[in-house]
Amino acid sequence: MLARPLFLPALTACALLLRNHADGAGLTSPEPTPPAQAPAQSAEVLIQAPEPRFVAPTLRDRIGRIWAPVLINGQGPFRMVLDTGASDSAITVPVAEALGLVPDSSHAVLVRGVTGSAIVPTVHVDSLVVGDLDVSSATLPIVADALGGAEGVLGTAGLTDKRIDIDFLHDRITIARSHGQHAPLGFITLPLERSGPGLLMVAASVTQVRVHAVIDTGAERSIGNEALRRALVSRGAQGTPDQIFDVTTHVQGGERFESPPITLGGIEISGARITYGEVRIFEHWHLTQEPALLIGMDALGLLEELIIDYRRRELELRTR
Repeated sequence: MLARPLFLPALTACALLLRNHADGAGLTSPEPTPPAQAPAQSAEVLIQAPEPRFVAPTLRDRIGRIWAPVLINGQGPFRMVLDTGASDSAITVPVAEALGLVPDSSHAVLVRGVTGSAIVPTVHVDSLVVGDLDVSSATLPIVADALGGAEGVLGTAGLTDKRIDIDFLHDRITIARSHGQHAPLGFITLPLERSGPGLLMVAASVTQVRVHAVIDTGAERSIGNEALRRALVSRGAQGTPDQIFDVTTHVQGGERFESPPITLGGIEISGARITYGEVRIFEHWHLTQEPALLIGMDALGLLEELIIDYRRRELELRTR
């Protein structure tokens, strides 16, 4: 029996393939003075890693990635993947060991991934801090993997009044309180159609096909449901065999095709690919009857900058 059901609707980032990247720059915060209860926090937290420290763009065969330097119980920072498709955060076993925390199987929770679900142990932490996000007294699932080299997943819990600025050009991520400000000059603004735990959805189109687009910064690849495949792919066409993994260790096969331009508002994203498969997460989101697309970092990483304003319930996008 589960002590407290916990759903992480799209922890796809934790298991999809990761490409190598080059080094980048650091993190900045719009609030130079850290909270008194977190004296270890600073405007710039340095992390030594072979990949860019915070934000990697998608260039050629590289897949964009968004990392966040997170302090847990005042220790760290730990390098966690920002996942807008995950309702709650999670950490790996090595992080729990570094914090001196023993996973508790008696308080196991259900983790829902793209292809399946699993019951995993948890740990309790007193604090989780990054930027203006300060979560106290949290129960975190323990996942087997968090995207090769990442130490956990940073979900959307606690972000309802936050504004996340992801700058691929300058390798920078800022998590700050939203003050309701409008998008900067040069950005396209998209209202969120639906936004719930682990779900950011906007209206989009692929060629002339209207789709429900779920923005998932944790997913390496973009995934389309069978309704979208029927609308875009010729009957009998053969794509590249592909496999979809997630943190639950379930694997599902699919076919990957070159994607026509994906239109988000006035922005066209070209050069992405879509893997098609009727994965479990579309059923969970009730997105099986109409064309739906989970937009991953292979497409989002082609942007210059992406801002998610949870308070205003909108996305703000700028192209390169």
